[in-house]
Amino acid sequence: MRFNRLLASFVACAAGALALVSGVASPAFAQIAKPWQMNMQDAATPVAQQMHDFHDILLVLISVISVFVLLLLIYVMVRFNAKANPTPTRTTHNTLVEVVWTVVPVLILVAITVPSFKLLYFQDRTTQPDMTLKVTGHQWYWSYAYPDHGNIAFDSLMVPDEEIKPGQHRLLETDNRVVVPVDSNVRVLLTSDDVLHSWAVPAFGVKTDTVPGRLNETWFRAIRTGTFYGQCSELCGVNHGFMPITVEVVSKADFAKWVASKKKAAALQAPAPRVELARRADASARGN
Repeated sequence: MRFNRLLASFVACAAGALALVSGVASPAFAQIAKPWQMNMQDAATPVAQQMHDFHDILLVLISVISVFVLLLLIYVMVRFNAKANPTPTRTTHNTLVEVVWTVVPVLILVAITVPSFKLLYFQDRTTQPDMTLKVTGHQWYWSYAYPDHGNIAFDSLMVPDEEIKPGQHRLLETDNRVVVPVDSNVRVLLTSDDVLHSWAVPAFGVKTDTVPGRLNETWFRAIRTGTFYGQCSELCGVNHGFMPITVEVVSKADFAKWVASKKKAAALQAPAPRVELARRADASARGN
């Protein structure tokens, strides 16, 4: 017990020192994957939190099963090897054992099914959305639209390596960020303009395919402000690894200011042609 407390204190001190040296507060530090990270990113939505809880339950369950099976194997190797048991038994059936090893796994699977289906239904869609975000996948960039806010629309491309600024993250930064308000149910409608893509933000517990000719739906509710990163998670071509997602969660007041600024900018700026956007996306991925 004393050793565990000492170990926990050491880990906490090391994490604090690392955060201090990096100059980043711990919540922001947890919003992207870290080198040698052993667990998932910190949950930023109720869906992600429930996914993590379900994962932790299953981890304990499979660990117990694995240890139990390992002990059985060790017992069999020690008790029934040729030296310890030169005359093997001729028993071929044991009704009780056969019933147990059939019924117990079934009960375990049934017990897993209940929270599994609850989570699947919970993450499927929201019945009371506060806003809608439409996502369209292209080769190799994303387009976003806000139909509830004057049809604000923009394209989001990866920031090339030569334009990365201090504090930004290579292969994860975009020229235009998705901005959403905190503590709001965001309904996400997803489709694709060409091939299969997948819009995935680990901290939100969101990973949904964008399919040409089909409209998929998911949702999230960010419970804290900050910047969250994701990437396309469906092999979609040569530049698949260069389709990052950057979501900035802000206060509702700041979101209202952002919407007003976007509407004003949209009135003064014509959208870029699709051919030019595709060329820019390819050049960004190639670093040219």
